[in-house]
Amino acid sequence: MKKQASLAVALSLCFFAAAASAQTPPSKYPIKADDGDTIANFDLAPSLAARLDKLPGKVPVGNLQGDVTLYQFYDLNCPYCRAAAVDIDALVKADKKLKLVFVPYAVLSIASVRGAMVEIAAAKQLSPEQYLNFHRRIYANRGMIDAPKVLAAAKDMGLDQEKLAAVANTKETLDVLRKSATFGGDAGLAVTPAYVIDGVAIIGHPGLKPLETVIGAVRACGKVV
Repeated sequence: MKKQASLAVALSLCFFAAAASAQTPPSKYPIKADDGDTIANFDLAPSLAARLDKLPGKVPVGNLQGDVTLYQFYDLNCPYCRAAAVDIDALVKADKKLKLVFVPYAVLSIASVRGAMVEIAAAKQLSPEQYLNFHRRIYANRGMIDAPKVLAAAKDMGLDQEKLAAVANTKETLDVLRKSATFGGDAGLAVTPAYVIDGVAIIGHPGLKPLETVIGAVRACGKVV
């Protein structure tokens, strides 16, 4: 356990460095947030889009054969991610043709890393619909979200906490988070939540209506606007 704890700390520092080094370029498309301001966005390089397809630890929910795919990079302890969770939940419920892909992006704290480790382990045992419910239960917690709180949510889903912790507390699970953090740093995902749709990165949460507008545009003409 001590070895894994040290590894979690070391990888956390790498995550923070990757996030801090990410630079957001000027906005490419006139995507407006709820407040009317243009929200930061840019095209991902084709090489990064290809890496995203192969990134481990992604959890698809909604319509797995959906006609539009939206990726959300999130940190369990990001207050904006917690606020956005309500909109994301509404989006999946309302849009039956949307494929939503959660990408754990633990860059804010060691507690986030530990919680995400349990999430990744639980995702292997839950159906997409169950995972969406699991995600809701995690965010129902108050204060800092850590491994014990995520384990408690998993227990509510009927998962064995000891077995789950054993799977979560491994170098392989930490490596999944390292790859997500490295990708996020290379892609310029400087804040959470961040989204990727049709090869375009959107930095920050624009709100439910703006996301619906972007999804509708991609569905209608293959472009985000």
